Amino acid sequence: MERLRRILKVVAFGLLVAAVADQLRRPPEERTWEGTVVGFVPYDLRVPTFERARSRWWNPDDPRLFVPQVFGIGWTVNFARLARVIAPA
Repeated sequence: MERLRRILKVVAFGLLVAAVADQLRRPPEERTWEGTVVGFVPYDLRVPTFERARSRWWNPDDPRLFVPQVFGIGWTVNFARLARVIAPA
């Protein structure tokens, strides 16, 4: 189990490095600090805001259950969608 954790940490660190490298390759005026790496893993390295956190963690208008992280690499859960899945109206 410890080996799996180590592998996951190395992969996560590699994705973070790839995300930062992607942004630093761009001219400064084109850097958004958000996007995807390896074609589908989302990242958002901007300073988190309350509005963005709310729109990711609780957004009944978004049909996705898994949405990009508020800050970092990967996905988080849209709890509004999860509530609909667990207890349909």
